[in-house]
Amino acid sequence: MQLSYWEWKTYFKQIDVAIIGSGIVGLSAALHLKKNNTNLNVVVFERGALPAGASTKNAGFACFGSTTELLDDLENNTETAVFELVEMRWRGLTKLKETIGTNNLKYKSNGSYELFTAKDAQAYQKSIEQLSYLNKNIENVIGLKNTFSICKDAIDKFGFNKVNYLLQNKYEGQIDTGAMMQQLIKLCLQKDVKIVNGLNIKTYNTNNNTVTLTTQNGWVFSAKKLIIATNGFTKNLLPNVKVNPARNQVLITKPIKSLKIKGCFHYNKGYVYFRNIDDRILLGGGRNLFVEQETTNEFGLTENVKNYLIQLLKEVILPNQKIEIEKWWSGILGVHQTKKPIVKEIENNVILAVRLGGMGIAIGSLIGEQAANLST
Repeated sequence: MQLSYWEWKTYFKQIDVAIIGSGIVGLSAALHLKKNNTNLNVVVFERGALPAGASTKNAGFACFGSTTELLDDLENNTETAVFELVEMRWRGLTKLKETIGTNNLKYKSNGSYELFTAKDAQAYQKSIEQLSYLNKNIENVIGLKNTFSICKDAIDKFGFNKVNYLLQNKYEGQIDTGAMMQQLIKLCLQKDVKIVNGLNIKTYNTNNNTVTLTTQNGWVFSAKKLIIATNGFTKNLLPNVKVNPARNQVLITKPIKSLKIKGCFHYNKGYVYFRNIDDRILLGGGRNLFVEQETTNEFGLTENVKNYLIQLLKEVILPNQKIEIEKWWSGILGVHQTKKPIVKEIENNVILAVRLGGMGIAIGSLIGEQAANLST
C-alpha cells in the first residue's frame, strides 16, 4: 500500500522530531517538546493500536520502591545510585500529577503495604533492621519522613491468610492507568502532536542532519531528530543496548462483595503486586520465578505463572472466598540489573530513552522530559 498525497503531507512531511513509542515516555517527551516550542512538528509512531508495551497494561501503582526491593538493589548497586533512583521516581510521580492532575489520574492516596509470610521471616527481619536506615536516606533525598513503618495490626483487617508481617509506606498511591494514558493522548492532541498507530518502525539511519526511518511495510521518511522510547522492545531496533524484555502476567477478578483490601501491596522484592480497583483485585507478577521463560517480548500467558498467581490469590490474599477471574493479560517491561534508566544521545540526532525497570508510572514523565531536552 502506498501513501496518498494527503497522508504524506499531513503525517510524514518535514518532521522535526519523530518519536517511536506512544507510552508514558514518548507522549511525555512530545508534550515537553511542544511546551518549549509550539511550532515544532512532532509525530509519535506506535506499533500497536494502543501503547504496545506496558503503559496501558500496568497495575497503576504510584510507587517508588518497597523495603525488600530497595535492599536487594543495594546489593547490586551503590547507595548513591539506589537513592538517586528513588529521587527520580518521586520527582517523576510529582511531575505526572502536575501534568495530568490528580483528579484526571483518579489518584487515591491509600498507601502501600509489603507482605511477609512465615518463609519470609528472614527478609522481614532484615527489613526492620534497616528501616531507620532506609527512612533516613529517603528523607535526605526527597524530604519524606518515616516512610516505612511496621503495620502488623492491618493483617486481620485485610483478611489475609499466612501473612505474618506487614510494613506500610504511607506515601504511595494508586491511579487509573487507562485514565492516565487517555489524558496524555488528549493533552498531546491539544498541542497538535500527531500520533500514528499501527506503524512499526523497523530501521533508521542517520545522515548529516537527517534521520531516515523505514517502516515494516516499506515506507521511508525522514526527521530532523529521533527519540526512541520503546523500552521492552528496544532490542528490536538496537540489539546491543543493555535493556532486556520482561513479561509480566496479570489477572483481575470479577467484583467482590464487601472487599476489605484497600491500597497497593508488594510481595517478594516487588516482583508480585496486587491492589483493589472497582471492587476487584488486580494481581500480577511472578516473573522472577521463571526468569528464562519470562525474558521475552512476546505477549502471552503461561500455566506455571497463572497457577502461581491463582494459588497466592486463593490461599493468601482472599482465603475462604468465592473468587472468579474475569480477565488475564500481559505486559512487556524493559529491565536490567542496573536499574538506572538510559537517557542519552546514542548517535547524531538520535536520543534513546528506555529501561524503566517496571517503574514507568513513577519515572516515565521525567524520562520523557529529559529526552525532549536532549533533542533540542
